[in-house]
Amino acid sequence: MRRTLLESLTRRPATEPAPVPDAADLAALAQAVDGAARRRLGRSLAIRQVDAGSCNGCELEIHALNNPYYDLERFGLHFVASPRHADVLLVTGPVTRNMREALERTWHATPEPKWVVAAGDCAATGGLFATSYACHGAVDTILPVALRIAGCPPTPTALLKGLLALLQG
Repeated sequence: MRRTLLESLTRRPATEPAPVPDAADLAALAQAVDGAARRRLGRSLAIRQVDAGSCNGCELEIHALNNPYYDLERFGLHFVASPRHADVLLVTGPVTRNMREALERTWHATPEPKWVVAAGDCAATGGLFATSYACHGAVDTILPVALRIAGCPPTPTALLKGLLALLQG
């Protein structure tokens, strides 16, 4: 036990180094997203995230958008708890048989104008699970998808760029 404790204190952690901060580019990107949202909607963009059956890799990157480094709230973007307050449904994962009805109900509860964004490779194409008996496949087999954001998982910066492309399109 003592040997294990000493090794854990002297060994370096087996983690990746933090990304090099590029605050100026991030600020410019987030301001562009905020400006596009205000031009298109006349207000900030409200996002409802829906996990349709993912492995939670995409959710970790989406949650990073709320951390102090990205801090979406300062740019007028925010996540909402109810689809009735949302402009965008940010869907992750392939649509499983158990989540199909919940996803459709969420879509119908979201007021117009509304967009669906398929975040990650599984949501965009079905990914590894596309042919599984438990899945319907990609999100666009169930709902009309306005934008697909590639990546497994997509980075927070890729998510921001995707939202900007959605608002400018």
